[in-house]
Amino acid sequence: MAHFGFENDIHSILKLDMPITNAPMARWQRKASSSNTSATNGLSPGKSANVSLSSSKTPSKTPGKSKKTPSKMGGDRFIPIRNSKQMDVANFLLSKENEPVDANAAGPSESQKAWSVSLNGYNIEEAKILHLGGKPLNAPEGYQNNLKVLYSQGTTPASVKKTRYISSTPDRILDAPDLRNDFYLNLLDWSSRNFLAVALHNSVYLWDATQGDIHLLMKMEREEDYVCSLSWTKEGSYLAVGTSDCKVQLWDVENQKRLRSMPSHTARVGSLSWNDHVLSRYSLSLIQKGETKWSQMLLQNISNLLNSFPSLSGSRSGHIHHHDVRVADHHICTLAAHSQEVCGLKWSPDGRYLASGGNDNLVCLWPRVQEGGASDSQLIRCWSEHQGAVKALAWCPWQSNILASGGGTSDRHIRIWNVNSGSCISSLDTQSQISSLVFAPNYKELVSAHGYAHNNVAIWKYPSLTKVAELNGHEDRVLNLILSPDFSTVATVAGDETIRLWKSFEMDPVKKKAKERMIKSTSSVIHQSIR
Repeated sequence: MAHFGFENDIHSILKLDMPITNAPMARWQRKASSSNTSATNGLSPGKSANVSLSSSKTPSKTPGKSKKTPSKMGGDRFIPIRNSKQMDVANFLLSKENEPVDANAAGPSESQKAWSVSLNGYNIEEAKILHLGGKPLNAPEGYQNNLKVLYSQGTTPASVKKTRYISSTPDRILDAPDLRNDFYLNLLDWSSRNFLAVALHNSVYLWDATQGDIHLLMKMEREEDYVCSLSWTKEGSYLAVGTSDCKVQLWDVENQKRLRSMPSHTARVGSLSWNDHVLSRYSLSLIQKGETKWSQMLLQNISNLLNSFPSLSGSRSGHIHHHDVRVADHHICTLAAHSQEVCGLKWSPDGRYLASGGNDNLVCLWPRVQEGGASDSQLIRCWSEHQGAVKALAWCPWQSNILASGGGTSDRHIRIWNVNSGSCISSLDTQSQISSLVFAPNYKELVSAHGYAHNNVAIWKYPSLTKVAELNGHEDRVLNLILSPDFSTVATVAGDETIRLWKSFEMDPVKKKAKERMIKSTSSVIHQSIR
């Protein structure tokens, strides 16, 4: 009996492939039968051609519409109905395309010209794009070429993107053997007379950027002593040198002669700064008081007038000393707010404020030196937001109330301060130790020198602080950077004992000529007033 059960199972499976007799009609069968019925009704005589097929059609989704899509009766092509004029036009075009070319023919007939004008609006024979024989044809009267107008239009200045090329390689590399790799020292400065001063252990060398010559300015007597800081006066005739034996030396560069040595500190002098504005006010007061000796000296030698003024020095003890190099008792006063080494000193462009940074992570703001050498030692502001040593300080030359400061390895932040309100305008994490900052006025940018871990130079757009470029090449941390007198080149010195010059801020030639004309006119006015 088992084989009968197996046979029944086979039959039941096979039934699945057999057609279903009692199932409803398939959709394709309904469509075929309805199309056959409509075709038969349309062709049979005595019956109307408009037979309703609503019983076999899918109900319309928009019953409110009266228009229906015309059906394709008995075919898969839709042939539109054309009027007699369109047929004549088509016949003309076909006959024109297929007729043989007759060389002796005088030209198209008048009827063909009329058809061409009525179809195209102009005679097509006279407006061909390509003409294989004869002279080129002129455009019809009143014809305008829009493409020619677009091509002749110049680009508007707003659409031109102004960019400049910043070279990623230095313009020049100078060797700096025996350079002291100390983060807290300031071993590089560039004078207004285009002399670059660099301290190599216990010696100071001068590089003439105009001629390319190198001169040895001074060397300390003891081998264990070393130079800690350098600072040029504004007109570039004198150089202040801070040393490890707690002294500040003043050198006459033109005569290569040391004018004086000023001891007052109890530790090495790691930072120096000159205040040009104090000089002019103080010297003028001496002339008004009738000081004959000083008056004769200032009239005989104008350069001495511009060089003899108080200077500042910051030492490892945390003290800042005011010096008046014109008098025997040069030490005017002491500013005490830092508990550790003062490694950054900068006067504001207008001479109103002194900014100091130290290894105690503080940024301090001091008032200017008053006339007669006296100074109000009252601290104006003190910021403690940095978490590392603050050596990098820079005043904005076009905004005298803006100060930029940079922190060491534990901080890595550039902070922009408004000294009037005391608020921090912006802050940027550079992810690297900041050893030096300077503003580039030619393009209103901020340049930062970095140590661990990037060991490079970065250029930032001010005030957005978006990165413009990176200057890589040093193999050790960058210790200092300084701008050239024309603000076109930045010089960097690093622990790899090299000095690299980067031409990253060359001025636009048009702006450069305008600036030179302005400087010449200003200098002529000053020369006339002196005479």
